[in-house]
Amino acid sequence: MGEYMALLMFISVCVILLAGYPVAFSLGGTALLFALIGQLTGSFDAAFLQALPNRLYGIMTNSTLIAVPLFVFMGVMLERSRVADKLLETMAILFGPMRGGLGISVILVGMLLAASTGIVGATVVTMGLLSLPTMLRRGYSPEVATGTICASGTLGQIIPPSIILILLGDVMSSAYQQAQLDMGLFSPETISVGDLFAGALIPGLLLVVMYILYLLGLAIFKPAIVPSIPAEERNINQKELWTRIFQALIPPLLLILAVLGSIMAGIATPTEAASVGAVGAMLLAIQQKQFNLDVLQTVMRSTMRITSMVFLIFIGASIFSLVFRGFGGDEVVRELLTDLPGGIVGAMFIVMLIMFLLGFILDFIEITFVVVPIVAPILLTMGIDPVWLGIMIAINLQTSFLTPPFGFALFYLRGVAPDTVKTTQIYKGVAPFIVIQLIALVMLSIWPGLVTWLPDLVYGP
Repeated sequence: MGEYMALLMFISVCVILLAGYPVAFSLGGTALLFALIGQLTGSFDAAFLQALPNRLYGIMTNSTLIAVPLFVFMGVMLERSRVADKLLETMAILFGPMRGGLGISVILVGMLLAASTGIVGATVVTMGLLSLPTMLRRGYSPEVATGTICASGTLGQIIPPSIILILLGDVMSSAYQQAQLDMGLFSPETISVGDLFAGALIPGLLLVVMYILYLLGLAIFKPAIVPSIPAEERNINQKELWTRIFQALIPPLLLILAVLGSIMAGIATPTEAASVGAVGAMLLAIQQKQFNLDVLQTVMRSTMRITSMVFLIFIGASIFSLVFRGFGGDEVVRELLTDLPGGIVGAMFIVMLIMFLLGFILDFIEITFVVVPIVAPILLTMGIDPVWLGIMIAINLQTSFLTPPFGFALFYLRGVAPDTVKTTQIYKGVAPFIVIQLIALVMLSIWPGLVTWLPDLVYGP
C-alpha cells in the first residue's frame, strides 16, 4: 500500500506543477496531504514528520548555502553593471573578420557570464536581448542565432561558480555520506562544493570548445548563414581595439580568477569566495559608473526574491522527501535500480533518462532537492564516483533544458525574441547543440577522468 502511495504522490506533484502552482507549496502541500491520507489508512507513520524541525534547522545553519544569496547578488549586480554589453561589443569587433566570428563571440561571452553569474535564465535572457537582434541584422540564420544563444546561456549550469552546482554539491555530500553509512562505513568521507567546481571545469570548457568547432564547421560548409562583419563596421585602430579589450575583458576575468582561484587554491571556501565575488561585482559596477543607491536596492530585492524561492523549495522538498521515505518509496527505487539488467550501467542509464524527462517539467532546483536524494545514495552504493555522478547529472539536465518542446532555455529565449523568429526555428537551432551535449555525456562516460582528474589533483584522491 505504502509503495503505491509513494508513486502516486510523485505523479501528483508532477501534475500539480504542470498546472502552474508554485513549486515550494506544491511539494510541501502534496506531501502533507498524502501524509494525512496515509495516517488515516494506516500506511504512514506520522513519526517521520518529527524529523522535520531538525531538517529545517540544518538548512538554516548550513554555511555552504550562505553562498547562494552571495552568488545571486554577484550575478544580478553584474547584469546591472552592463558588463555583458561591453564584452559582446568588444568580442564582436575582435572576431568580426572571420565567418562565424559573431557566434563565437556570443559563446565566449556566454562562458564568461556563466562564470560570473551562474544564473541560467538571466544569461539566456541577457544574451537574447543583446545579441539576437545583432546576429539577425548581420545576416545570421535565425536557427544558428537562437541555437547559439540558448546553448551558451545554459553554460551557467555547468561552468563554476554555478549556483546549481552549489545546491547539487550540498545534496550530493549528504547522499554520499548516507551511501557510506548504508555500506557499513561509519567514518564516511565527504565531498565538497569545491570538488564539484573542480570536476565541472574541464567538461564545461570542453562544451565551449565543441560549440566553437561546430560554428567553425558551419563557416566552412555553410558560410552564407554565418557571415563576417563588414570591414567598414569594424573601423577601429589596433591601439583602440586593445584598449577596449583591456577595459571590457580584464575586470570580469580578474573577478572570476579571484572567486574560482581562491576556491581551487584552498584559500577560501565557496561561501567565502562568494562574498569576494559579491564585493568584486559592486566594484565592477562602480568602475562602469553603473552603481548607485537605486541599483543597490533593486539588486538586493532581486537577490532576496531568488534566494527566498530557493530556500522555500528546499523546505518543501524536505517535507516531500520525508513523506516519500515514510511510504517506503526509497526502498522501491532501490529495488527497481538494483534489479535492472546491466547492473551499474543499466541503473545509471535509467536514472539519467528519468532525470532528462523530468527536466521538461521540473526546474533543476526541484530535481536536485527531490530526485537526487532518492536515487544518488543507491547509485553511490554501487561504487559510482560522487563527483562524476554530480557532473553527469548537471550536464544531463543542461541538455534537457535545451530540448524541445519543453526546454526552459527555449522558453526564456522565446520570451525576448522578436515575433519574426518562429518557435520552430528556435527548435531547429538547438538540435545540433543537443547532439553536442549528448556526445559530451558519452565522452564523460567513456573517460570519467575528464571529471575526476582535476579534483584529485587539487584536493587529492
